[in-house]
Amino acid sequence: MTHNITIHTPEEIEAMRRIGRQASELLDFITPYVKAGVTTKYLDDLMDEYTIKHLGAVSACKGYQPEGMTPYPCSTCISVNHVICHGIPSEKKVLKKGDIVNIDITITKDGFFGDNSRMFIVGKPTIAGKRIVDAAFGCMWAGIEAVKPGNCFNDIGIACQNFCAPLGVSIVHEYGGHGIGRVFHGEPHVCHVPIKTPTATFEPGMIFTVEPMVNAGKRHILDLADGWTVVTKDKSLSAQWELEVLVTETGYDILTVSKDSPEPPEWVKGWKKPSFD
Repeated sequence: MTHNITIHTPEEIEAMRRIGRQASELLDFITPYVKAGVTTKYLDDLMDEYTIKHLGAVSACKGYQPEGMTPYPCSTCISVNHVICHGIPSEKKVLKKGDIVNIDITITKDGFFGDNSRMFIVGKPTIAGKRIVDAAFGCMWAGIEAVKPGNCFNDIGIACQNFCAPLGVSIVHEYGGHGIGRVFHGEPHVCHVPIKTPTATFEPGMIFTVEPMVNAGKRHILDLADGWTVVTKDKSLSAQWELEVLVTETGYDILTVSKDSPEPPEWVKGWKKPSFD
C-alpha cells in the first residue's frame, strides 16, 4: 500500500482487465436501446438481465448504501440532461430526441469490480448537448494523459481544469474518481480540479477511475429529496465519462475497454485502443 493506495499484483491486474472489459461490454450492449420513447427503467432492467445472464456478474449499485444514506434501488445510474449523477432509473422518465444521457454502471464478479460510464445522445444532437458531451470526453482524456510514474494525482486535476477553462464550462468539485479493485470505492479520491494539499505520486499497479462531471453552466450542485439524484443548481446541462486507469511502468493503460468503446481523441498520445478482432 502507498498512502493506503493498493498496488495490484499482475494476477489482480489481469482479473481487473477481465471485469473491466465486461463492464465496457455492458455499455456496448445497451447502446442500440438508448433511443426516444424508452424509459430509463427499461434500460436498467435490460442491463441487469444482461449482467446476470450473459456476463455472469451482478450489479454493485443495487442495494449500495454508504453510511447515512438509503440503499440505492436500481442496478445502474442513468442521468439525463441537467442531472449530474446518480439519476435513479424510472418508469416515468421517457427519453426524447435531443436528450443527453449518462449511463454509469458497476458490476462485480470473482471478488473484483468494474466501473465505467458513457454519454449517449438521443437522436439528432442539439448544439449545446453535443458541445458539453464532447467537452466532458476531452476533459476526461486530458486528465488520463497526465498519468505516468513520477507525476502525482493533482496533475489530473490540473490537466482537467486547463482543458475546460478555455471552453467556458465548469467541473463539479464535490465528486471525483476513486481507487478500485477488490473494493468498489477505495483510496485515493481523485479530484478533477487542482487542490492545494499534497497528493500521492503514481506508481505502477495503481488502479483508479477518472470521471469528471462537467457542467455547461456553473459548477454548483443541488441534491434532490430522493437522497441520491444530483442536479446542476442552475439547471444547465451536465455530462460525464468514466474509465478505469492502470498505472504502468511507462504511463497508463485503460482497463474498461471493449470492441465498441469510443476511440480516444486524436490528440491522445499515451494510449491506443487495442484490436478486438
